[in-house]
Amino acid sequence: MSGNEGKNATPPHSQTEWWRVTLASIGDAVITTDSAGRVTFLNAVAESLTGWSHAEAAGQKLEVVFRIVNQETRNTVESPSVRALRDGVIVGLANHSLLIGRDGTERPIDDSAAPIRDEAGHVSGVVLIFRDIAERYKHEQKLAGAANFSTDIIANLREPFVVLDKTLRVKTANHAFYETFQSSPQQTEGHLLYELGSGQWDSPKLRKLLDEVLSQQHVVRDFAVEQDFPGLGRKSMLLNARPFHSGDGDPGLILLAIEDVTARQQAESAMQTSEVRYRRLFQTAKDGILILDGITLQVVDANPFMTDLLGYSLNELLGKELWEIGFFGDKRASQAAYSELRENGYIRYDHLPLETKTGQRAEVEFVCNTYQVEGRDVAQCNIRDIGERSRMEKKIADQTLALADLHRRKDEFLAMLSHELRNPLAPIANAIQLLRLQPGEAPLQREARAIIERQMAQLTRLVDDLMEMSRISTGRVRLRLEVVDMRGIVERAIESVRPFIDQHQHTVSATVPEHAVWLNADPARLEQVLVNLLNNAAKYTADRGIVTLTLQQTGDECIVRVRDTGVGIAPELVPRVFDLFTQAERSLDRSQGGLGIGLALVQRLVELHRGRVEAHSSLGVGSEFIVRLPVVHPSMRALSTTASAAPVPHVGVPLRVLVVDDNVDTAESLKMLLSASGHDVQTAYNGTQGLELALSFAPNAVLLDIGLPELDGYQVAKSIRAQSPNKNMLIVAMTGYGQDSDRQRSLESGFDHHLVKPADFRALQEILATTVEKRTGDRRKSATL
Repeated sequence: MSGNEGKNATPPHSQTEWWRVTLASIGDAVITTDSAGRVTFLNAVAESLTGWSHAEAAGQKLEVVFRIVNQETRNTVESPSVRALRDGVIVGLANHSLLIGRDGTERPIDDSAAPIRDEAGHVSGVVLIFRDIAERYKHEQKLAGAANFSTDIIANLREPFVVLDKTLRVKTANHAFYETFQSSPQQTEGHLLYELGSGQWDSPKLRKLLDEVLSQQHVVRDFAVEQDFPGLGRKSMLLNARPFHSGDGDPGLILLAIEDVTARQQAESAMQTSEVRYRRLFQTAKDGILILDGITLQVVDANPFMTDLLGYSLNELLGKELWEIGFFGDKRASQAAYSELRENGYIRYDHLPLETKTGQRAEVEFVCNTYQVEGRDVAQCNIRDIGERSRMEKKIADQTLALADLHRRKDEFLAMLSHELRNPLAPIANAIQLLRLQPGEAPLQREARAIIERQMAQLTRLVDDLMEMSRISTGRVRLRLEVVDMRGIVERAIESVRPFIDQHQHTVSATVPEHAVWLNADPARLEQVLVNLLNNAAKYTADRGIVTLTLQQTGDECIVRVRDTGVGIAPELVPRVFDLFTQAERSLDRSQGGLGIGLALVQRLVELHRGRVEAHSSLGVGSEFIVRLPVVHPSMRALSTTASAAPVPHVGVPLRVLVVDDNVDTAESLKMLLSASGHDVQTAYNGTQGLELALSFAPNAVLLDIGLPELDGYQVAKSIRAQSPNKNMLIVAMTGYGQDSDRQRSLESGFDHHLVKPADFRALQEILATTVEKRTGDRRKSATL
């Protein structure tokens, strides 16, 4: 070393001091260590940030004084000074480091470290430089937050948009763009706008628009474009473009916002179409329409039909209330209707009187309801002229009354017809019974009597069916229910049709179970059902045919099958076979006879018994009718009587019998029958004579017709009950009137029994036998006394 060099060299301790002063005066925090990583120096900034003084830190391990963790993971981070000491290299800034001060204070820092080398070049320590970046971090966080906020807003915008650079390449686009145009970022970003998709954006109008934005730096708003997109259809769009500069100074960017107005335009078009259609309907409607303001209830519109009906022009109607144009009669009634409309939102009047401008009166149907149009309350009133309908309603009401009167007169006619038909049947039945009583009847006489008997039975059945159908169709039939064995009903039904079956030489096969089949039923009505079915089978089966009746019980059902080998029923007629007056086509001779009500009567009576009936048939192979009825519950069988019908008692004690009938043949034939039975009989042909004989002859029994001249049967019966000392006198109605009302009236008038002509002589004998038994009992009682 030369003398000058020795003179100018800085002493080692002076150089170290100079170095310390330099480190203490810089703005960053500085910590130095020795080769063992022990702290040798802290400047004032480092003391402030770490909370350690130089005196306290000296000799401490660096990681004790300078403790750092990762901001995100909170894991301890290796200090850059450790690596610099170990590897002898400069270590750059670390990211996301938090310095934990001695007092626990945390602050974000940037730090770096460099090795300190001695004169020999060996690493003798490390210098660690770091700074507090809290303010910068806050600023960056604000910038990042603002960027995220903007990104979130843009990402959630409903309208699609893209950012274009000055070459019109897409820098970015939002989610709405990708979703609306079914694209992806890979297919969009970095591509020219005009190349997107299949070139749908390559439009001369759009090119011109974007060129103007770039060159003139002005904003374009609501530029309308229509374009077809494969798979998406035609879209109507409004484009909004504006130039802008990015935050990083990127110039010449364009923000292109795209508003898809396809749905809105379609809705507007549909609305316009709807309005046109509504206006067309409004103008051409054949009902009157009034539109009222929902608040004032004044007319704001009316269709032509309404103006024609009222006789006012549209201008005359506008601003008027309903009572001012002929509705509701006066203001008070109109306001009452308004109150109801406001409360319920709806009013209706089926027959509202209306007075037109010219004073003419009309009747209308008035319906009004409220709703909102563009936030405004509106009331719509629909008015229909029902003058013609009212006239028709009145006409229908008059016709209904006329039909009711006709129905009543029809019932009266049927009752009278029944009476008039039964009157001649009674003497015929009596005459047949007289012929039976004659000994030594010749074969020819027997055959003639059988013919008369069969035809009388047929005529009687027709009259019974006609009256029965009338009762059922008017709901006046009443069942007299009792627990009965169906086997007995089958037996009696077969016996009832026996003459008709024998006439055609049919074979009747009946199969019944050995055990009883119990029903809760009206035996007379069910017998009528089976008689009709058997009669129908015999009627449409050729001579020497076969009629089969089967009775069985299956579970809770009683099943009766009536089958024949007759002509059968045409397929198209089977579904209607139970309709009233339904018959197959007949020849002009009507050889089969009938009124077409027998099967209808069968169905009605079966249904009244809670059963059902069905028909099965084909042409040429006969027919089968199946009746299904509910059997009686076992607990009800105790109510039944198993005793068979008592035989007709032999009348050994003669009675005094008075027969009163204005039909002389009926009275005389009945007198002959009763006289043949040993009774003392007198006859009368009107009510007055009958009452006189009842009081003078003092009969045990009076057989009294109801339809009598002078005094009717009801009056005679009441008078007998009032005047005769014989309170036990038997009075029996024998009449052609057989409706329920007739039976009720006869009971109220004092009759004991009510028989309908032609009365079964057996039934009459049973009734007279009760009188015989009563007389015998009275005589025994007198003898005892």
